[in-house]
Amino acid sequence: MYSSPIQNLIDEFNKLPGIGPKTSERFVFYLLKKPKEEVEKFIWAIKCLREKITLCSQCFNFSEKNPCFTCANPKRNHSMICVVAEPQDIAVLEKTKEYQGVYFVLGGLLNSIRGITPEKLRIKQLIKKISLRQPPVKEIILALNPNLEGESTVLYLTKLLKTREIKITRLAQGLPMGSELEYADEVTLSNALKGRREV
Repeated sequence: MYSSPIQNLIDEFNKLPGIGPKTSERFVFYLLKKPKEEVEKFIWAIKCLREKITLCSQCFNFSEKNPCFTCANPKRNHSMICVVAEPQDIAVLEKTKEYQGVYFVLGGLLNSIRGITPEKLRIKQLIKKISLRQPPVKEIILALNPNLEGESTVLYLTKLLKTREIKITRLAQGLPMGSELEYADEVTLSNALKGRREV
């Protein structure tokens, strides 16, 4: 096989999600061919990531500061909370430049097969945030994946929050831009019809 330093790094890359042994090998041999300065920049970037990035104590997004820029921004609508599963979901929503409220990261989705129960998510912290928020929370947007786990989490949160005087909404579901009707599945078409808007 390979010498220990090479194999050790292959094994570490292999632990990354979506990275298999062949890709791990390519990464290692790519780094071996690079000048020492470039490899040191790569190492420095990883080290900075761990040293400078923390979780925001209000929304649980990754940030250099606590609270994060979004939570600390007085121009954001703090009476509207968009609930997402993971921090990377915030980045996707922010790219639209449509949403002006704040966020809350659950840290995953309910999944009984993988043992992810409500206790393993930040649901208690969400309830506390809603209860203590000033100005009061008027709307919760559930921006969760339209899959079985996302639907289970939406149902659980809706049941939990419906006793409060808060508007609970979720992202509209439908056909992606550039797609063709003939290739859409029945569930997508059904959701697109139910979520239709006046033009």
